[in-house]
Amino acid sequence: MIDTVVLDVGETITRDDRYWASWADWLGIPRHTLSALVGAVVAQGHDNAEALRLIRPGIDVGAEYRARAEAGRGEELDETDLYDDVRPALTALRKMGVRVLVAGNQTIRAGQLLCTLDLPADAIATSEEWGVAKPQPEFFERVLEAAQAPADRTLYVGDHPANDIYPAKAVGLKTAHIRRGPWGYLWGADPQVAVAADWRIDSLTELIAIAAH
Repeated sequence: MIDTVVLDVGETITRDDRYWASWADWLGIPRHTLSALVGAVVAQGHDNAEALRLIRPGIDVGAEYRARAEAGRGEELDETDLYDDVRPALTALRKMGVRVLVAGNQTIRAGQLLCTLDLPADAIATSEEWGVAKPQPEFFERVLEAAQAPADRTLYVGDHPANDIYPAKAVGLKTAHIRRGPWGYLWGADPQVAVAADWRIDSLTELIAIAAH
């Protein structure tokens, strides 16, 4: 039985299109070029920020992020960035009495933007707010604190095996790998993911049946 469902952000509840498109525009390169590089570095097991360093060696990503914000071209997020199944699935889970949390590797700014969307969630947290990021086990310890439920009754949902599924499983959480976004599709049929994930899903609406059992 699942008491709490915790969802990753990028490519789990939101599309990353706008995020990477804004970086491409800021760096003055075609959007497809950066998108392809992000996929390439992640497939090699590197952090997706390495794609920015390939384009501009020596870039200080944090400083550049702040420069974008100061220039009025900072991070943005609105209703159009949400996947269509987010509100129906989260609303149904809460009606069932399931606690719903959103927690991912995002900035404080992203968390603030998510809060303005008035999502059907009990709490929203980001790695920058917590001061610890996935895949560190401390991140998932914070998830457990926020979940207010035992690890084996808490389900973490994400698209990235190395950042979401494996480390969540390592601290005893139940896991669901969602097959969407580049990482979800890349590892969708991976046998290691099949072993580590308690469930593999194509839509958040599938969580309703999982929680019901």
